[in-house]
Amino acid sequence: MLDFNVVFEHADSLLNGLWMTTWISILSIAIGFIFGVILCLGRLSSNSFIQYICRFYISALRGTPLLVQLTIVFYFLPIWGINIPSVMVAIIALSMNTVAFQSEILRGGFQMIPVGQKEVAWNYGFSKFQSLRYIELPQVLRHTLPSLVNETIDIIKNSALISTIAVTDLMRITQTYSSTTYRPIEFFVSAGLLYLLLTSCVSLLGRYIESRLPAH
Repeated sequence: MLDFNVVFEHADSLLNGLWMTTWISILSIAIGFIFGVILCLGRLSSNSFIQYICRFYISALRGTPLLVQLTIVFYFLPIWGINIPSVMVAIIALSMNTVAFQSEILRGGFQMIPVGQKEVAWNYGFSKFQSLRYIELPQVLRHTLPSLVNETIDIIKNSALISTIAVTDLMRITQTYSSTTYRPIEFFVSAGLLYLLLTSCVSLLGRYIESRLPAH
């Protein structure tokens, strides 16, 4: 017989775990976007060496499981004398992972921009940075927003793996209480609903932003 009363008794802890999952995921996505733009520009660079380095990074991070990347960062940093909290390790690993995916999403957006727009911007005296900031990036964001929202949702779901390095996120707390109370079904169902609530909010926010963007 299912008894969800035990879940309500630990609701505060679950919500704290949900908050931990939320801010780690959103911060990782934000960091990933910044470096994703840089990696994307490197991928589109005319310098073949820079292109190769960027392609190698993207292939390596997209072609290996996030759990492997997380474990490598967690165990390798102390070997190099770098000791940081597990939360920071989680942010680093998630950011490194999403950089590769976001850069490819953004690359598709940049390739949709007509070359003539850049030439017009330069003729009007825009520097490359000004052209990127005021002309190219807004168009790229408009074209790639749905894919970026999907990547955000994927990172939120994949963030459940950070429980393996002792981060007290939603999944870690769920695992703890499901084993101590012997009520795994109730806790994992509740965790699933909380993840669904979070990803649904992100999806709705993405649709709202997309509706506010100009069509052209």
